[in-house]
Amino acid sequence: MSEARYRRVVLKASGEALMGEQGFGIDVSVVDRIARDIVEARKIGVEVGVVIGGGNIFRGVAVASKGGDRVTGDHMGMLATVINSLALRTSLVKMGVDAVVMSAIAMPELCESFSQRQAMSYMDAGKVVIFAGGTGNPFFTTDSAAALRAAEIGADALFKGTQVDGVYSADPRKDPDATRFDTLSHAQVIRDGLAIMDTAAIALARENHIPIIVFSIHEEGGFNAILKGGGHCTIVSDDADTEQRAGA
Repeated sequence: MSEARYRRVVLKASGEALMGEQGFGIDVSVVDRIARDIVEARKIGVEVGVVIGGGNIFRGVAVASKGGDRVTGDHMGMLATVINSLALRTSLVKMGVDAVVMSAIAMPELCESFSQRQAMSYMDAGKVVIFAGGTGNPFFTTDSAAALRAAEIGADALFKGTQVDGVYSADPRKDPDATRFDTLSHAQVIRDGLAIMDTAAIALARENHIPIIVFSIHEEGGFNAILKGGGHCTIVSDDADTEQRAGA
């Protein structure tokens, strides 16, 4: 019997997390660590889909901020997510886990094109499915892509791996007095402008009753601790009666 609280989840990791201590690109040791966490999740019976950003390689909004074309910039960012997804697949396969990359942008020489039906089939078969290429549309973030894929595959939860161990009232790395929350509602996050995901992603998760679990992507084993009901995180649920509770 599975020890996990969730049957099927989507893990959203930022591209920046893959850099490790580098200033750019991919630190293979970091990718391997994330892969190990996914392997352990599979061992306790959790089906895992993954969305990785591309910010360690390229960010479309950076082009727009300098006067460039946002659409082209976003397309370049989508390609960066494919590079990261291929790196994660390589690590998973190396560890003996069957993984497939499905892209929202057709590139059959590199990976499969996304289809909801095929993704469900792969997950039912026990494969880790890595969703690349964002939503395939400019002006949408990989956070929105993660929420969309979570809804499409019927995920029980969307795990957002961040730089800190939950949601705070301000950046705790800059403000030592920032308050940490154990629980929040989707509505509170949108109302208070808390920087978890973009508003479209939060709204999509809320509409589909998908809890968002925010945790530190840098804590090895943290993902699985939360899957088993422990660990450090903030849970954003659609329970309108959720009370904000300051964490330790």
